[in-house]
Amino acid sequence: MNQQLAGYAPTPVAARMENHGRTMLKVAMASGQDLYARTGSMVAYEGFVQYEPNPPAVRQVAAQWVTGEGAPIMKCSGDGLLYLADYGADVVVINLDNDSLSVNGTNLLAFDAHLQWGVEKVKGLAKFAGQGLWNVEIAGTGWVALTSRGTPIVVDCGRGEDETYVDPDALVAWSPNLKVKGKRSFKASSLIGRGSGEAYQMAFSGQGIVVVQPSEDSTDRLRVRG
Repeated sequence: MNQQLAGYAPTPVAARMENHGRTMLKVAMASGQDLYARTGSMVAYEGFVQYEPNPPAVRQVAAQWVTGEGAPIMKCSGDGLLYLADYGADVVVINLDNDSLSVNGTNLLAFDAHLQWGVEKVKGLAKFAGQGLWNVEIAGTGWVALTSRGTPIVVDCGRGEDETYVDPDALVAWSPNLKVKGKRSFKASSLIGRGSGEAYQMAFSGQGIVVVQPSEDSTDRLRVRG
């Protein structure tokens, strides 16, 4: 191999999921260890890997995930190495240990198929910009990969009594046990955020974490039509 390219070669497998650089996910695939991944995120694979877009199990669980063509998730199965990416976004790998995480659907890249998951309406936030807000809640023991538009910050909400406020368009994920409510700040609308939603923030309180990306994702959230 050309010595100038040698540094980009695949590294030995160290875990089920791991980063290959900042913006690519490497998954060690094995028979019986299926994976759910964002449709279209596969950039390369080695071995024998099969793909099933929008499988029946996903359609049943994600009935609320209205995209016009079904849930944007594919099932991956087989043996080999699978490489996933999402338009150069940073990849964050999380190993859940009998834990749970609520994820903005636009930031969900991949997760182990054996994990429990579903599309949930955000509790404590009945209305947001005129529509309900829906996220993907994942629970159990296994691997999850998220994307972030830049290096994210993880805020520990249990360090004090003050609430943590986040622009919804910059929100990646949070602990589901946190209390969530919406806040509207007209006076700060010209200073906070960019775009039509800058007057709204999400307030988090309790014990848990919030993952925030340094960029506002303007793509549609998991919303129901209405």
